[in-house]
Amino acid sequence: MKLTLGFSPCPNDTFIFDALIHGKIDTEGLEFEVTFDDVETLNQKAMQGQLDITKLSFHAFAYVANSYALLDAGSALGFGVGPLLICKKEYQEQILSNLQSPISNLRVGIPGQYTTANFLLGVAFPQLTNKQEMVFSGIEDALLNEAIDLGLIIHENRFTYQEKGLHKVVDLGSYWEQLTGCAIPLGGIVVNRRLPVEVQQQINRLVRQSVEFAFAHPKSGIEFIRKHAQEMEEAVMYKHIELYVNDYSVDLGIAGRKAIDTLFDMATEREVIPPIGQPLYVNP
Repeated sequence: MKLTLGFSPCPNDTFIFDALIHGKIDTEGLEFEVTFDDVETLNQKAMQGQLDITKLSFHAFAYVANSYALLDAGSALGFGVGPLLICKKEYQEQILSNLQSPISNLRVGIPGQYTTANFLLGVAFPQLTNKQEMVFSGIEDALLNEAIDLGLIIHENRFTYQEKGLHKVVDLGSYWEQLTGCAIPLGGIVVNRRLPVEVQQQINRLVRQSVEFAFAHPKSGIEFIRKHAQEMEEAVMYKHIELYVNDYSVDLGIAGRKAIDTLFDMATEREVIPPIGQPLYVNP
């Protein structure tokens, strides 16, 4: 059976999937046709039901849970890994003052409407409604060119913004952790519910094995990871992996599921997402 698989070119995803798609583990007869896209493009493809298996943000998952089920393996959750709200350093005081206002005209660059980052931004600063969607890697330049006043950054930009003279305004991951005490759920791997349950379970097992192989052989996929890392320095590449791939990526466990359930419960209560009518996870 050949299945379509979508994930991002970011080091955490290529680290996770290297063993799976390059035959370093026994895939039990499954083959994978891989698509690389940024997370918001993957979110949109999931909403159209285009892929059998895909990475997506947890915010977007709320809108496709009737079509996709969440794997216990492959997710990105953690502490100290959340999105950052940043600005040009010379405007720092002006920005902070504006954020205290119940109504704000600040222009905010976001990495996509359905990203978990945008959900957290809405929880923390509902007055920031003037949002411009853009590819996450372009947000820093948009700030430097003053096309926007604030930027919501994710992924490797967390490690590069200071070098460009940009300044952190709020760490939304820390905000979430203080609010809930949970790890922050960023992205997960989902499988199309149209596939037989036994195939869904097989995929979950194989993704877990792929993550475990990557942890056991951390240098095995270095060329594959570097190829898609957009000229990222190797030290930054591995810092990215260390930040986003952890025990939750092997198996969500009780704590991981609690964090996701808390996110969805809070989003539903605040009417950020619609109620979800069926279990989120692949049947064990």
